[in-house]
Amino acid sequence: MRTLHRSGVCKKSNDTARLLLTTIIGMVLGYFIGVSCPYVSLNKINLPSNLVKPLDVAFNDDPHSSSSRNVPENLTSGTTPLTPKMYVPINPRGAESLPPGIIVPESDLYLRRLWGEPSEDLKRKPKYLVTFTVGSNQKNHIDAAVKKFSEDFQILLFHYDGRTSEWEQFEWSRRAIHVSARKQTKWWYAKRFLLPDIVAAYDYIFIWDEDLGVEHFNADK
Repeated sequence: MRTLHRSGVCKKSNDTARLLLTTIIGMVLGYFIGVSCPYVSLNKINLPSNLVKPLDVAFNDDPHSSSSRNVPENLTSGTTPLTPKMYVPINPRGAESLPPGIIVPESDLYLRRLWGEPSEDLKRKPKYLVTFTVGSNQKNHIDAAVKKFSEDFQILLFHYDGRTSEWEQFEWSRRAIHVSARKQTKWWYAKRFLLPDIVAAYDYIFIWDEDLGVEHFNADK
């Protein structure tokens, strides 16, 4: 009986030593992992919405946390809602780190200068957009059609023959936008360049057939 009692004490001592050793090793590993990965942003982790909301409430209800911690001063002044300055989750994948203002919901086809204030680029913003799918052998016919449109119309030429330089003889061609892709149809161009967020700036859009007669046409009416 004495031998059995001693063997039970030894076994208990070995279990205690193993538990202490495992605890020490876990603490050391945890320390090195914490040093090598000091910060992980929850915004950049794709968590389920039903899990993120409770975490948000738990962080906001912490009485020891400061509401102004890690928040830029320009975001806490006035009544402007707190919005991220550099990380924008709604940006397309791969562009989350771009500053606000680079990725915008809408754009336009207005021609811009390479210098000066952007607000001074346009003396007059076109209200309408008219597109022509053209070849160089139709220059004279397109010239007659374009002259029917006032300065309220932005002219966009889709060149299916790739010969854009031959249109420089027309004065209006310098203000027009030229897109060149060989042997494509007008709907191929429209689906790739007339996107809703691009043409939203215009009141009306005209996709013009280059062979339409314009003798009795008045664009302003």
